[in-house]
Amino acid sequence: MSLGRAVGLVLGVAADAVFGDPEKYHPVAGFGRAAAALERKLYRDHRVGGVAHTAVLVGGTVLAGVAVERLGRRSPVLQVLTTAAATWVVLGGSSLADEGTAMGRELDGGDLEAARNRLPNLCGREPRKLDTLGLAKATVESVAENTSDAVVAPLFWGAVAGVPGLLGYRAANTLDAMVGHRNERYRRFGWASARLDDVANLLPSRLAALLTVAGAPVVGGSAGEAWRTWRRDAAAHPSPNAGQVEAAFAGALEVRLGGRTVYAHGAEDRPVLGHGRNPDAGHVTRAVELSRVVGASAAAVTAVIALARPRLRRAVRRRTSA
Repeated sequence: MSLGRAVGLVLGVAADAVFGDPEKYHPVAGFGRAAAALERKLYRDHRVGGVAHTAVLVGGTVLAGVAVERLGRRSPVLQVLTTAAATWVVLGGSSLADEGTAMGRELDGGDLEAARNRLPNLCGREPRKLDTLGLAKATVESVAENTSDAVVAPLFWGAVAGVPGLLGYRAANTLDAMVGHRNERYRRFGWASARLDDVANLLPSRLAALLTVAGAPVVGGSAGEAWRTWRRDAAAHPSPNAGQVEAAFAGALEVRLGGRTVYAHGAEDRPVLGHGRNPDAGHVTRAVELSRVVGASAAAVTAVIALARPRLRRAVRRRTSA
């Protein structure tokens, strides 16, 4: 079982790299439509409705994953195929790299209007209020955060919990993107989705930061500065998870991130991460390269976790029963 899960994770990563996201009938898009429809029925301006919304959608997705996982237990080949398919569906590494690369190209060419039009594909910033520097900074931060959220975290939960972990994590993360906002509409209704996503990313975000430190020299960055910036600045970020990998990216690329951040609902003054120069188009391109390195490393590490998990469980049981 552990070998099938490990091989399935690696094949899913390969499928994402080769094929990208499914062009039609993407299951995540279907989940988003279902979530929006349920929101229309359950929405109330308090936490109870949000808890029900999150429980139904994430719980239902996990149960579907359990059914698929049980189906895969009928044969090792079937387990590899179901795990690979689920991994391919939930990963966003290829799309992230494509959008980041395109943004770097448009910034490098000085096409500010095209860059502003593309930014909503990466994050929820207000693009019309950003200049070239603001767009580059927003892109590097988004590439860093989404490397953790869309690549490392689903692989981690796939290694730990198989198909239910893959699908359940993606459901929680998608709901956070849809309703986990601090604006007037979702401050209370989106609370459960936002908190669940925070908990689900506690370990993966730190793994992503560690892999960023290890991968920094591959893109000509500084592992030492990535480590120091991560340990020094991550806790200052308002998110318990995004700050981990954003700080590590800032140190690895030797740039300054954070500061004033403009969203549609208003501006936030955030602590500065790192002590380097302001990011430019070249740093956007290097951030994408670093994201690819971290994703490849995460595939290897999580495959090892999947292989080692049964042995760890047996060791824990022996100690508990002793």
